[in-house]
Amino acid sequence: MPSFLNVLLCGLAALAICFCVGLPLARCLVDEPRLAWALAPALGWAVFSALALPILWAIGFSRAHVTALCGLATLVGVVASLRGPARTENNPAVPIWAFAAAAALAILPALGVWPKLDDGGLVLAEPLFDHSKIAIVDDIARLGLPPGNPFFGEAGALAYYYLWHFSAAVVAALVGANGWEGDIALTWFSSFTSLALMMGLAVQLGEQRLAAPLVVLLSLAASLWPLLELLFSDDFLYGALFQLPWPRGWIFQASWVPQHLASASCVVFAVLILSRLGGRRSWPLAPLLAVVVAAGFESSAWVGGVVFAAAALPFVVVLPRAAGDVRQRAVLLAQAAAAAALALALCSPFLRDEYIATAARQLGAWIALRPFAVLGPLVPDTVRRIADLPAYWAVLLVIEFPAIYFAGTGAMAGALANRSAPPEQRLLVAGFIALAGASFGIPWLFASTIANNDLAWRGVLPGILVLTIFAAAGIARWMATASARATAAFLCVALGIPGGIEIAWDNASGTRAQSAAALAETPEMWAAVRRHAAPEERVGNNPLFLDDSVRWPINISWALFADRRSCYAGWNFARAFVPLPKPEIDRLETLFDRVFAGHGTTEEVRDFATRYRCRVIVVTSRDGAWNSDPFAASRYFHLVEQKEGQWRIYRVDDALQ
Repeated sequence: MPSFLNVLLCGLAALAICFCVGLPLARCLVDEPRLAWALAPALGWAVFSALALPILWAIGFSRAHVTALCGLATLVGVVASLRGPARTENNPAVPIWAFAAAAALAILPALGVWPKLDDGGLVLAEPLFDHSKIAIVDDIARLGLPPGNPFFGEAGALAYYYLWHFSAAVVAALVGANGWEGDIALTWFSSFTSLALMMGLAVQLGEQRLAAPLVVLLSLAASLWPLLELLFSDDFLYGALFQLPWPRGWIFQASWVPQHLASASCVVFAVLILSRLGGRRSWPLAPLLAVVVAAGFESSAWVGGVVFAAAALPFVVVLPRAAGDVRQRAVLLAQAAAAAALALALCSPFLRDEYIATAARQLGAWIALRPFAVLGPLVPDTVRRIADLPAYWAVLLVIEFPAIYFAGTGAMAGALANRSAPPEQRLLVAGFIALAGASFGIPWLFASTIANNDLAWRGVLPGILVLTIFAAAGIARWMATASARATAAFLCVALGIPGGIEIAWDNASGTRAQSAAALAETPEMWAAVRRHAAPEERVGNNPLFLDDSVRWPINISWALFADRRSCYAGWNFARAFVPLPKPEIDRLETLFDRVFAGHGTTEEVRDFATRYRCRVIVVTSRDGAWNSDPFAASRYFHLVEQKEGQWRIYRVDDALQ
């Protein structure tokens, strides 16, 4: 179970290291010292994580190496900050109390990962379904790099954008914490750093200190769904609107997918750095851009790969036109080309693994032209698919992002029309517009085909950050110059606050399942499993064990408590992380379900030991195999420990493999 002290130490360690690394780099991008403070943690995380990964890959991932690298990075950052003080300007700064408010708001997403004890039962919140990737954090912290695939015995290397999980493993190893504690801490850290980044840029663009706390308020606001459910019947609401999950706002995304949120912060930084290229002293920005782009892609192929590429291409076309002369254009293009080459080099292991895994799944194209479905069956089929196209912009984005959609687009248009702004700022505004357009436009028309439609669900994140920045900057200005517009904006914010509070409450309270009491007893069982399984060995259990602990069925007790690789973790893990065709994954699911239901054949039990590399098997009283145990009768396994009436642990007989 997570320890509050360990989580606190992990969070503080991540913040201290990344702030020290990022501060001298942020001072290359902004002039005002406190704006650099706001940008430093997210920028420092991108640079440190993207460079620490190949370094620790080369020298070996161990607590000693992690400690030495973190200490060296912090020392270099401190020395660089002392030698290069920021220029003193009279520009507005981010108030200190706004940082405190952002840190407090960032706790709400982290609560979604924190376990709750209720009447002797262990209660989990819904975001832990997605945070079951804690198994990746544990695997890296325990066995180092390159990470193996903890979800299936025949899968080989892990083909996934795991940089965020690697950074969670780094702070966990540094502090001596477990993967769950590192995950909680990094969820808070990623939430806080994204808020700080938005606050700094909102103050810079809006030139108003008030823009910083407005970012916090806007980020708390979420969807209009709670209000719509009060106003309309379910029959009408879910008949008029399609029921598939829609892209959601900041507080939801920060709770569920902090790795994609971290990638979105990197993408925003990449656009900021691109807007600074071409200057006389801008060559150091080229490698910085490459590292930030690599960090974005290695945290999310959808956000840092697809969306950033779609936004960067038109922006790079516009950049040379903004250059002053032919020489400056040549310098800018050379810098962009050098950054692209270095970024590709850093990302090449991820690109190779993702390509091989995608080909192995036999899905064809990993992105399909499939406009997002918005309208429901009440709209006639003959017009629904066509009507979905404008409904995405006029219905979906309005419902999901009421606080930032109108205010953000209005302020963005005003910033673009402001001819008196410095050229550098106008270029940044153009880059952010391109990023927001790509971020919302790609999910509008395209869908990813691997597991869920993460391209649509997560691809909107850079647009959310950009709209929040402009909405906060715009509202802060309107309060002084256009009170009616500011009042309308605050009304939209108020409409979204109930949705944000509902998400926060669900994160804090969780959903009690019937198996909550049994889940609370599983840490003892998994501790016993670890006594009989070496750190690199795989264990097997029923993939459907306690599958009601979160909303969607997943082998959550193994992911949270086992701290060992699985020979087959279950269908929801396999479809996302195992590079096999869907029929083969379905076959594996059927096989493991049948064996743990007590209907396995001698040959199937043998395959567990030999083909799927199950070195330890745990059977519980909830499994059908408890009363018809195929492992007890197998010559490939022998009983090594049991708890009367609760579980049995079998170990493979190595001499008979």
